[in-house]
Amino acid sequence: MTEQTDAMTGQTDAMTGQTDAQPTGAAEPQPLAPPVPPAPLAPAVPALPALPAVPAIPPVPPVPPVPSVKKDRRVLRAVLRWSAAVVVFAAVGAASAYGISAMERTDVPGLATASDGRWKYPEIVKPPLPSGRPGPLAEANKAGTHYADLRALLLPAPEGAKEDRTLRGEDGWLPAKTFVAEYAEKGDRDSVRQLLADNGLRHIAARGWTAQDGTRTRIYLLQFDTATVVDDLLSSELTDSNAPRYALRGAPETSRDEKFPEATWVDGVDRAVFVETRPYGREQDRQAYLGASDTLAVVVQSGAGGAKAVPFQQTVTLQSQLLG
Repeated sequence: MTEQTDAMTGQTDAMTGQTDAQPTGAAEPQPLAPPVPPAPLAPAVPALPALPAVPAIPPVPPVPPVPSVKKDRRVLRAVLRWSAAVVVFAAVGAASAYGISAMERTDVPGLATASDGRWKYPEIVKPPLPSGRPGPLAEANKAGTHYADLRALLLPAPEGAKEDRTLRGEDGWLPAKTFVAEYAEKGDRDSVRQLLADNGLRHIAARGWTAQDGTRTRIYLLQFDTATVVDDLLSSELTDSNAPRYALRGAPETSRDEKFPEATWVDGVDRAVFVETRPYGREQDRQAYLGASDTLAVVVQSGAGGAKAVPFQQTVTLQSQLLG
């Protein structure tokens, strides 16, 4: 034990000797740098003022649900159905109005009412045709001849009217000079008289009356050989697009009546309708020239203070139906 201790002591001394034997020229350890003084602290930041309280944001209302495509389509279909219904009703109304105007007067009981100024006419019936004879519009009737008695094709006077006996003529046939006297100027009367003769006038049937409201009516039916002659007289000889070529007595200035309803048009009857323009005298005249196959009709109404439109339209339409 003592021997081991001595051995360890010897080893220690040997190590100490080796250390001491290092050369003395080795560099000495450098001293440490002096400590860096701490940086001065920044001055204290002043406290910020308190911010004002932010008002509470109101809750956002819920967004209404977007209607579904199916609902939009249902609404669209409903709108289309109502639109279609309105169009159908309008078309039915227009068709009804046209149907009434085109029907025979005896088929329309309300036609005789006076609520809108219409006159009350007796029952109107077309005269029968001679046996085996076609109507004026029949395809077999090339000349467009009215084979029925022309005097029976005259419109009767309305109820309460006073007949104008000067238009009766002899056996119902009126001399041409009586018709020509409707025109104001002598030169016009001579021209019309010659025009009728040159175009082969066969005869004239006429009727006139004074209604209860004081309106005077004259209707003249002038029959020729063919419908072609009447077409020429109506379109170029007696009228033009704006006015009659020859002025009637008491109506020096006239113009086409643009307010005459188109729904009253009668198939097979052409017409030119005119009204006296302002300023007119004591009376105002309305006049219509009707071309119905071989017959030219002239309808004249005169009213004190102004000829009423409704009775004139009624008279022209009913006379057209008798001739058509």
